[in-house]
Amino acid sequence: MFWQIFSVVASLIGLPDSANAQKDTITAKPMRVAVVGLVHAHVHWILGRENRGDIEIVGIAEPNRQLAEAYSKQHGYNMDVVYSSMEEMIEKTKPEAVFAFNAIYDHLSVVEFCAPRGIHVMVEKPLAVSKEHVTKMVALAKKHKIYLLTNYETTWYGSNKKAYEIIKENRLIGDIRKIVFHTGHPGPVEIGCNPEFLEWLTDPKLNGGGALTDFGCYGADLATWLMDGETPITITAVTQQIKPELYPKVDDEATIIVTYDKAQVIIQASWNWPYGRKDMYVYGKTGFVFCKDGTNMQLKEDENKETQTFTASPPGNDRDDPFVYFVNVIRGTITMNKFDLSSLETNEIVVKILDAARESAKTGKTIVWADYYKK
Repeated sequence: MFWQIFSVVASLIGLPDSANAQKDTITAKPMRVAVVGLVHAHVHWILGRENRGDIEIVGIAEPNRQLAEAYSKQHGYNMDVVYSSMEEMIEKTKPEAVFAFNAIYDHLSVVEFCAPRGIHVMVEKPLAVSKEHVTKMVALAKKHKIYLLTNYETTWYGSNKKAYEIIKENRLIGDIRKIVFHTGHPGPVEIGCNPEFLEWLTDPKLNGGGALTDFGCYGADLATWLMDGETPITITAVTQQIKPELYPKVDDEATIIVTYDKAQVIIQASWNWPYGRKDMYVYGKTGFVFCKDGTNMQLKEDENKETQTFTASPPGNDRDDPFVYFVNVIRGTITMNKFDLSSLETNEIVVKILDAARESAKTGKTIVWADYYKK
């Protein structure tokens, strides 16, 4: 009754219509979630996250007991929640949602087990290793009506959100003509990734590639979002092994050129940058917007205006990290657009871009999307 009265009063005095969302935030119990795999270094994101009252980790599936114990000491979780298999953990803990931090190849098995049980899944980027895997995962998610989302660090950058508003909503630089991404770091060995992470990250079967997969996915995701889900016309890629002594099985340098009807995207993915970077240049018909990192930006609307340098505000509290976002999507307090950065539709296209890029690099030929993905 209180919330009904509050909603009416709020509307009468002009307050934001957020009573229902606020009610959900206050009264909803933490969502019961589980973690599948600890071998992806990004798992520290959820294990080291402050308790915001929105999720409760009820189970962790990790067969490597030594790794689980090390992270238990680091983050303080009880080893009683750790199980040696995903199947046992899910059957005993009954989570509402699962976060997968295992090898990309194993994302399919997570969805195969969870989808029929109505358990929603978020995986760490990218969604899948191949077009074959992603086709099966999409079918399972749709058949069993679960959310299947993909998490990227760049999704939560205030700069990318602001760039979208500048380009799509405010129309300050005109239609997109070219996007250039620089994504990478000195290399996973060089920056000190742990052995459990390196074991699958540098395996072409388990990761689907090297730098092309690891960092190419960021540009493919952001480009698909900015292009409103438009599928490419062609994809051309060149990969190299500049450091075969460190990465004998996979590429450590990749450049992907993606063409659209009236735009071109260049994705430079590297394990050879002298420092870590994830930046984006979007050139429109009249101007450009540059996202240097998660907050720092530049904008030039047209040749007659000065270049503006500014700092983007962080995203709102309901979408400032993957876990609160996923909870809000599942509970319906956020309606996800079809081609949001995390959506299944967007990330099916991302995986297909990466798959075609690998084929192009392997054959030395430009891949025509319509031919490569014939129905």
